[in-house]
Amino acid sequence: MQVFEEINTFLSAQNPFVCYVKPNENIWNLLVQQNDEIIEFSGQAGFVFMPFYEGKQVVIPFEGNTFLQGNLENIEKKKSENFTSESNQKEAFENLVSKGVTAIQQGEFDKVVLSRKIVLKEQIAIVATFQNLIATYPTAFRYLFFHPKVGLWMGATPEQLIKINQNQFETVALAGTQLYSENVIWTTKEIEEQQFVTDYIVTKVKDKVTQFMVTDAKTVKAGNLAHLKSLISGDLTTDFHVNDLIKTLHPTPAVCGLPKERTIDFILKNEDYNRKYYAGFLGEYKKDNETDLFVNLRCLEVDKDTVNIYVGCGITKDSIPEKEFIETENKSMTMRNVLVSK
Repeated sequence: MQVFEEINTFLSAQNPFVCYVKPNENIWNLLVQQNDEIIEFSGQAGFVFMPFYEGKQVVIPFEGNTFLQGNLENIEKKKSENFTSESNQKEAFENLVSKGVTAIQQGEFDKVVLSRKIVLKEQIAIVATFQNLIATYPTAFRYLFFHPKVGLWMGATPEQLIKINQNQFETVALAGTQLYSENVIWTTKEIEEQQFVTDYIVTKVKDKVTQFMVTDAKTVKAGNLAHLKSLISGDLTTDFHVNDLIKTLHPTPAVCGLPKERTIDFILKNEDYNRKYYAGFLGEYKKDNETDLFVNLRCLEVDKDTVNIYVGCGITKDSIPEKEFIETENKSMTMRNVLVSK
């Protein structure tokens, strides 16, 4: 398909670009920057690529750059490889979770989201892996982002940060994870975890918007995983703008915890690595007066001769370290299942 040939050309030429497919759509979108400068976001309409906390806030503006669209044809899945990790991180991650549970029990915060980076010492076929990603996860936001001064990232995220059309907005409270089955039963810990996220968003925005609505939590499928999700919507008032809403929501408790400031501080002091753009957000900002942003979950970064897969999970007072490690392993399979060897 022509778009994948174009991607190969841009990668060879070290041209900044992003290619993305929205959830439940068969249209590819390709935005190509005309130079290799890092353009820092300052409100321009474009595709934004934002870090979790520290790092450059990048945008590829729509104005002055090439934007193409086309229909996806049948993509033939390539044979994937389940590469092994560089080292066993089980003990280190379980110690981190134990530290988080202790902090919760001591009243420092109610919930914290802890993560780890799985390093695979492998080279992957970028385009073939991206094709697998698109074909395997039709309900996710699928993307491949490249900038020679930022790096190469791709992912299939199930979580919308925010969607705004004129003054109407939608967001989601997504939390709780288990392997998908026909008869999913949620534990008290998972229900409580999802409720934390819902309550936070409701508290932060309900007095600033009109026509406010929250749906009951429902089970949704994302790849081989199940999550609990509530839809939250409303109308922005004239004194509460798009950027106010984004700043209020990011990072949500689904990627850091509650209260936000204390959990971010705990994460920065204890995770022992930089999340970079994992758990940040990305997507269209003010394209034709619409904003469509997603949380950067279920993602990987290609770094020289390694592939870094980023995974995390919500920790509450009832968390069991070994179970949380298994949850991160399950989440990593979203990316591991599509990797194609170079």
